[in-house]
Amino acid sequence: MSDSTSPRFTDRTAVVTGAASGIGAAIARRLVAEGASVLALDIAADALTGLADELGDRCAPVVADVTDEAAVAAAVTAGVERFGGLDLAFNVAGASRYGAVTELAAEDWDFTVDLVQKAVFLCVKHQARQMVAQGRGGAIVNVASLNAHIPMVGGSPYSTGKAGVEMFSKNAALELAPAGIRVNAVLPGLIDTPLVAPVLGYEPAKDLFLARIPLHRAGSPDEVAGPCLYLASDDAAYITGTSLVIDGGWEISNYADLSRLGSS
Repeated sequence: MSDSTSPRFTDRTAVVTGAASGIGAAIARRLVAEGASVLALDIAADALTGLADELGDRCAPVVADVTDEAAVAAAVTAGVERFGGLDLAFNVAGASRYGAVTELAAEDWDFTVDLVQKAVFLCVKHQARQMVAQGRGGAIVNVASLNAHIPMVGGSPYSTGKAGVEMFSKNAALELAPAGIRVNAVLPGLIDTPLVAPVLGYEPAKDLFLARIPLHRAGSPDEVAGPCLYLASDDAAYITGTSLVIDGGWEISNYADLSRLGSS
């Protein structure tokens, strides 16, 4: 069990992808507040610099494309050189391009699946290699989505990719357990992030979503960061290969059919 009298992550180093905004930034802030040093990865250089300025010396920004294996490997190396090791990893980076199955361009499918699924594989591969080499275990949390369980009109590549993240996390947990490395996934629902801002800013769409969420509101990035840090903490030492849905009860309801917006 963790020592409740001191920060949970003192003297630990974490890597966070997608750290420049939203859930990734919330995780980075909480990690630093709880004693960790953070290697913050993103492609948004200006926002990443702003986060590093805010968090100080225990946050090292690295501009990297997580779909590029060489860039991922170099980022992990940079984190180890800066902070002396790697104990925790949070793979958050994601985005999507949308379109009907019959109309979606192959390059839009590839962009989405590469970013939300392949990138998680590449990150876990190199994060876990470092943790195995250190021989002291570790914890990895992959951010999937409620869409791993619930499809959405126009979002087949995103839903498919996030479903892949959930199963990949279970597989990685099985393979890495002998090395003392735990791997878990979180599945956020409607969270108030920059990527979701267009939905929350359009009242007809927002109302369709909120009508199906029992808590009747969007979640905040910090409400996802908290469970992520729990899964990476010593309090979750006997938890691996699981999926935690963070959705205000949405999964027990049903998904908004946004195609209805065009029929009124």
